[in-house]
Parts: sequence; C-alpha cells; structure tokens
Amino acid sequence: MNKIFLIIQREYFTRVRKKSFIIMSFVGPLLMVALSVGSIALATMTGESKVIEVIDMSGLFKNKFVESDKLKFVYIDQPLEAAKTNLKKSKHDGILYIPELDVSKAPTGIMYISYQTPSFMTKTMIEKTIKKEIEDIRLLNSGIRKAVLDSIRTKVDIATLNLDAEGTTGETTQKSSAAIATGIGYISSFLIYFFIFIYGTQVMRGVIEEKTNRIVEIIISSVKPFQLMMGKIIGIAGVALTQFLMWVVLSMVVSTIISQYFGLDQTSVAELQTQRVAMSNPEANEVTMQMLNIKESMASLNIPLIVAAFGFYFIFGYLLYGALLGAVGAAVDNETDTQQFILPVTIPLIAAMVMSSAIIQDPNSSLAFWASIFPLTSPVIMMIRLPFIGGGWELALSMVLLVAGFVGAVWIAGRIYRVGILMYGKKVTYKELGKWLFYKA
Repeated sequence: MNKIFLIIQREYFTRVRKKSFIIMSFVGPLLMVALSVGSIALATMTGESKVIEVIDMSGLFKNKFVESDKLKFVYIDQPLEAAKTNLKKSKHDGILYIPELDVSKAPTGIMYISYQTPSFMTKTMIEKTIKKEIEDIRLLNSGIRKAVLDSIRTKVDIATLNLDAEGTTGETTQKSSAAIATGIGYISSFLIYFFIFIYGTQVMRGVIEEKTNRIVEIIISSVKPFQLMMGKIIGIAGVALTQFLMWVVLSMVVSTIISQYFGLDQTSVAELQTQRVAMSNPEANEVTMQMLNIKESMASLNIPLIVAAFGFYFIFGYLLYGALLGAVGAAVDNETDTQQFILPVTIPLIAAMVMSSAIIQDPNSSLAFWASIFPLTSPVIMMIRLPFIGGGWELALSMVLLVAGFVGAVWIAGRIYRVGILMYGKKVTYKELGKWLFYKA
C-alpha cells in the first residue's frame, strides 16, 4: 500500500507542477465566463441595419412589419422588374414581393429577392408577420372584432409542481422547472464526460510513454504491475479532482461578483413566494417575474443530492474508464496502435452524450432507465436524469452497479496490464487480449 501511495504522489505532483496545469486551472473558468459573456454581447450587438423594400400588391400589409434597430422596411410603389434593376443602386438588402392574395386560400407567390440569402431569423419574422395578419383578416371576415381578437390572445405559463412523499401538493410544495432541471443535468453530465475523456486518455498516454521509454522496466523491478496501474489511475484522478475543485471555487467567486453587480441576491423560498403574491398583478415587471421563477425553481431542486451524486459519478466514472484506458496503453507500443482498442472502450461514453437529447425529452423512458444503470453510460445519463427523478432506488441501484463495474474493470485491466506492460514489438489482437485475461500469475 505504501508503494501505491508513492506512485500516487509521483503522478500527482508531476502533473500539478506543470505550467500548463496551473495556467488552465486559473484561465479555464475565466475563458468560459468570457465565452458566455462574449456570446451574449455578440448576440445583442447592433450590427449594420438591413433595409428591405416591400412591394405589397395586396395592400394588406402596410406598416404591419415590425421594425428594429437591425431591420427596416421601406414600402415602394413600382413594378417588380424595375425594383430588381434598382436594388443594387439603392444599396438595400432585398425585396419582399407580395402579390394579390385571396386570404381565404393558402397564400402563394410571395417572394424575397436579394443578392444574398437572408438570415433564418429574418425569414422567420417575415413569415410570422404575414401568417398572423392573414389569420386576423380571416377572423375579422368571420365577424370577430379586433378588440375581441386582442383579448383572445394570451400568454400561457404552466406551473409544474412536485408531489411530496404522500402524493399531495400543499402549502410547502415547491415549484419545479423543466428548463432549470435540463440545464443542470446537461451541464453536469457534460463536465463528467469532458473530464473522463481528458484525464482517462492521460492515463493511457502516461502508460505508453513509460513503456516506450523503457522506464517501466525499472519501476516494475520494485513494484507489482497492479500497484503501478492503481497508483497511476488514482494519482491522475487526484489531478482531475484538484483542477475541477479549482474551477468550482473560481466560478463561484466570479458568479458571486456578477450576482452582486446585477443585484441577484440570495432570497429564501418564503420571501420569493411573498414577492410573487405582491407582484401577481398585470402591471408586474415581466423580467422581475422571470427572475423570481428561476430563483424559486432553483430552490426546489435538491442541490446537496445533485452535488453528492456528481462527486460520486465524477470519481467512479473516471476510475472505471481510467482502468480500461490504462489497460489499452499497456497493450500497445505507441499511440497510433491504440485506435483499434480505444474506440470500443469509449463508444458507450460517446453514445451516452449522443443519447442525451433523447433522455432530456423523456427522462423516465425505458431507454433512460437502462442507460442510467449500465455502468459504462450511467455517469453521464444518471446526472441528466437526477434533477428530474430525485433520489431513490434507481439512483442507489445505479451507484451499486457502477462500483461493481469499476471492480470488474480493474480486474480486467489488471490482467491485461501485468502481461502487456513488458511486451514489446508485437501487434496485439483481441484474441490475444482474451488469452491474457486467464494467464496464471
């Protein structure tokens, strides 16, 4: 055990002292914040204003298109061919041509003409405006007044409530949010996927490097192959955990600063509900109401359970894949030869991320259940499901099977590692690996 601890120390301190580790530990969270803020800033930046000429032969859409800082509409009265000829001279961005329309039928012949394809948002906005106006005209022709139309349209906000243990909703029932649960589940599962891939492959590359440089021959003279493998896996796990914790701390500091700057202070659920009642009038500020909804939904989540489960799946998911990737590194002589073995090992992890969209749509499906208890996919899938299903027997079963999967992976990796670590110059096949599993010590 003392030898394993020495190997852990060596693997850990060798990596945490590297400049690349130190730089990324501090710069990583800042880069993510900068990327998020930059994306929002770019999305809200006012670029060049686009001007669209409108030829409305129907006369139904005069001043119906909503203008903004980025999009202007100019109504012109000239033939289409003349407008095409003058488009380049006018330096406008396009022509929206609306012919005579029979609103009782599906509109046809509407065209957008330009030298460049319009953006998806521009096209969607134009289509939505035309659709809405035609629908209004049809309703008015049916004898429904404009005031009645305006009163009919309403915004629907469905409240989702979580039942308590007795299956009832009482005064203490908290409001849940599918959007918040989806966001937390997806982000936590992606972080696990990211760290498993990054640090799992570090285990594999470290084994290959020591094997290629023949350093391992000296090390094996003092320790057993299994001790070397476990020391390397656990040591790099410590590196991953250290970097992640540093990211969490720095992210909390940055988020606290941003929260204070924007006045997003922490508010208790009771205070939130009081504020909601006070603001339940039609004149309530919509942005403030949305902020209250987000805070109230966050308060309804079992954050301690999510954090504890994240730590468990983060550690054991890495240990499972680290053991398998360490075995891959021991079985080959160089990184090029790993391709035939690394794909079958990592396919379940990749498949878990591919399935994530389907799991988010239906976190209680049979696919979601089986994928969340299968050890090779559970670290990703269960974190997606957890904000929706909470704790329970499914979470316990998934954890037990993941631990069992880790033990099985260590056994398989240990059998391959002890033979492959000192084998050189031979292309290993799957058949050969199968034989290694049953060699006697």
